[in-house]
Amino acid sequence: MRNWFLVLLSLCATGVAGARESGVRLPDIGSSAAAILSPQEQRSYGASMLHELRSYNMILDDALLVDYINTLGYRLVSRSDKPEQSYTFFVVRDAAINAFAAPGGYIGMNAGLITTAVDEGEVAAVLAHEIAHISQDHLLRAFEDSQKASLPIALAMLGAILASQGAAGDGAEAAMVAGTSLIQQRQINFTRKDEIEADRVGIQTLARADYDPQFMASFFARMERALRPGAGDRGTPDLLRTHPVSTDRISDAKARADALALEQKAARERGKALPELPSRSWLKPQRPDDLTPLPRLQTTLVRAQGENLYFALMRERARVLAADQPSNLVGYYAKARVEPGSVAAAANTYGHALTLWRTGQGEAARVLLAPLAEEAPGVLPYQIALAQAEAQAGRRTDSLNRYERLIANSPSNRAIALAYAQTLIEDGKAGSGRRAQDLLRPMMAEEIDDPEVYRVFARASELGGDKVRAAEAYADVALLSGRLEDAMNQLRALTDRRDLDYYQRARIEARIAEVTPYVLELRRRGIKPQDQGRLAPAFSCQDSNSCSSVSLQRNNPALQ
Repeated sequence: MRNWFLVLLSLCATGVAGARESGVRLPDIGSSAAAILSPQEQRSYGASMLHELRSYNMILDDALLVDYINTLGYRLVSRSDKPEQSYTFFVVRDAAINAFAAPGGYIGMNAGLITTAVDEGEVAAVLAHEIAHISQDHLLRAFEDSQKASLPIALAMLGAILASQGAAGDGAEAAMVAGTSLIQQRQINFTRKDEIEADRVGIQTLARADYDPQFMASFFARMERALRPGAGDRGTPDLLRTHPVSTDRISDAKARADALALEQKAARERGKALPELPSRSWLKPQRPDDLTPLPRLQTTLVRAQGENLYFALMRERARVLAADQPSNLVGYYAKARVEPGSVAAAANTYGHALTLWRTGQGEAARVLLAPLAEEAPGVLPYQIALAQAEAQAGRRTDSLNRYERLIANSPSNRAIALAYAQTLIEDGKAGSGRRAQDLLRPMMAEEIDDPEVYRVFARASELGGDKVRAAEAYADVALLSGRLEDAMNQLRALTDRRDLDYYQRARIEARIAEVTPYVLELRRRGIKPQDQGRLAPAFSCQDSNSCSSVSLQRNNPALQ
């Protein structure tokens, strides 16, 4: 049933754009669409979509994966036509092979696409394609053309789905199918034109970012081969349903990549090659326990056998963390045939260990991870996974010592700080809570879209005795999940406390003022509190300085 929700979001984010019939693109001298949908409203639609997905537990909010996909994404953005555009990249907890762009620079990539890719360049190619949809204003221009026709259709489908909740049969899916049929042909016309342009612009971005521009053609060709007779019963990949390809399109992408390769070769011969990117190798530490200083996120390691090690590790991490039943993966990894000492062998062992850890077998996971971490002490995913396995195996002192060495080398690394704080609060002690607070407090001053950071900080604040800050953090968890009415109630309950100082009260009242317009808009639309954060349509807020969809979890221990 959850696939219909992704399709519906596609209709709201990109399908609403399907009514352009003309094949002519005029020079960009300023689209009037900007007056219809401001940058603020675009971010509102994108944020609303992300938070709705999160309310269904469809977003993979893992710090390592999120940092990886955003670092990779912004490497491409920095070489795109509009590097000033704000983007948010996220991973969807779905095994289908797909990716999509939404208004406001929101780009989602399914875990299934990451696990299917054979090289980081393939993931980069898909991201470059989606970035091009946004940088070329495909969504914005299309919204201008079709908002009077397609958007009401999408919203009507939302109403039908809401009405069908709790009823027998497949009313929601029937509503979706009926709505889809009304715009199907127009969406195909939209796709053929802009998909080709996104290919061409994306290939150029790919080359500028120092990736082989052939990755886009090769990846789509590999997907297209899955449709050929004899390719099995895997069905059409979702990526090809939303991004249909043809032989001509693949040939065009390959020809464009060949032309860019010749341009790069000529530029190098003239001494005008693009600046070199940071080194792809790690410095060897002096001692096994002397960790190489780690940047906030290292996205590239030594390449071996044509495959990037860090990408291979993140691919297995996505496979394990997105799995509904991780126990099924134990046999998958145990039976995998890989060459000893290869990148594939290291990634397979890492994935196997993560699966054991997810299924509560901490000691078995530790046994697998310890040799990896000893051989490559500077590889962050090994170190974090080993610390988590040590804690689960009852080796808490070893785990905390490992975290201390990691945080000493990389005090601003979010993945380390969050994993460390999660381990600290497990013992339920006040001292551990205060230490976890100290680790996460710098993040509270940043604009982060990760409810897990706020949830752990809330629990740490509770343990440390800071009940007010805990309650605020629980509200922030909700502000990322769509339950605005609950958020408002909890924030207002905080104002009844007599022990608030001036600054606390001012901060809480400011948050109430921020949330109020959204709550009023939801009430105006007749959306009940129990439906908020589930199927509430994206909306914009005309009178607020911030128009992102927000939400709150129902139970806030700090208010009880």
